[in-house]
Amino acid sequence: MCYKVAVVGATGNVGREMLQTLAERAFPIDEVVALASSRSAGREVSFGKDKMLKVEALDNFDFSDTQIVLSSPGAKTAAAFAPRATKAGAVVIDNSSYFRMDEDVPLVVPEVNPEAIAGYTARHIIANPNCSTIQMVVALKPLHDLAPIRRVVVATYQSTSGAGREAMDELFNQTRAIYMNSPVEKAFFTKQIAFNVIPHIDIFMENGDTKEEWKMVVETKKIMGPRIEISATCVRVPVFIGHGEAVHVEFEKPLPEDEAREALKAAPGISVVDHRTDEGYVTPEECAGEDPIYVSRIRTDASVEHGLAMWVVTDNLRKGAALNAVQIAEVLAAEYL
Repeated sequence: MCYKVAVVGATGNVGREMLQTLAERAFPIDEVVALASSRSAGREVSFGKDKMLKVEALDNFDFSDTQIVLSSPGAKTAAAFAPRATKAGAVVIDNSSYFRMDEDVPLVVPEVNPEAIAGYTARHIIANPNCSTIQMVVALKPLHDLAPIRRVVVATYQSTSGAGREAMDELFNQTRAIYMNSPVEKAFFTKQIAFNVIPHIDIFMENGDTKEEWKMVVETKKIMGPRIEISATCVRVPVFIGHGEAVHVEFEKPLPEDEAREALKAAPGISVVDHRTDEGYVTPEECAGEDPIYVSRIRTDASVEHGLAMWVVTDNLRKGAALNAVQIAEVLAAEYL
């Protein structure tokens, strides 16, 4: 069976990646529609190598003959249009933060909790987790299956593409200004991003965490179980595409690093590149445009009992967003629709 698929936010970083991923993976599509705000209507976006789609306005789009919606607008837009789409009979797979913590909306990473997709029938909405959460839980799952995880401490190194095109443009423009000895203008980020790092992603909360850090905590608990304790520090770095994470894990029982390494090698969606030599690890620049989550620097963390440390990187626009949504759609189409 083939499906009519609508991509909401088709002119954004993730929306364009969703269209590319649908084409690359040969999703069973009868028709695909690119949707965005009315100011973007009439623009063209690519679908695969040869096809161009004319963007239609989301505001007045009729979802009555659409089966699957891949959604990547802002949270406010998702909140406004998703009920209209589901009322018309579509299933919405949403990449915004708006629905993630709703009890009756499954939060899904197919390599980790594909069974949760069955819960889509409550509201016909499935939430895509935050990009930093996705890559971490995929790396944690095969280890958690061997030895229950007690605690995770993670520091993220998140690229500017996670904040959108304006953020990427600001990194480019500031870098150029520095090399040209011109004034460095700051408009999007709270501090200069070129040749700098900013320990601040999303808004600050009362306890001192940022909302990005809170997302990693609550989303991981919803996906993998509430008993896991998590401490996160999320940092924006001057990279265009690709998120890195330094992940320190404490288990309830011993897990030798060799056993952990073999489990990660056997896990779906993971590529282990872990050689204790120069260049024996993967960096964000190298993972851009790639689907896997790369795990490197696997080693014992001797500061805690039963501890391991690892370095995890992935293309945040692909597995951190678009690919994960398309994988959800693949399971939904194959097993539920």
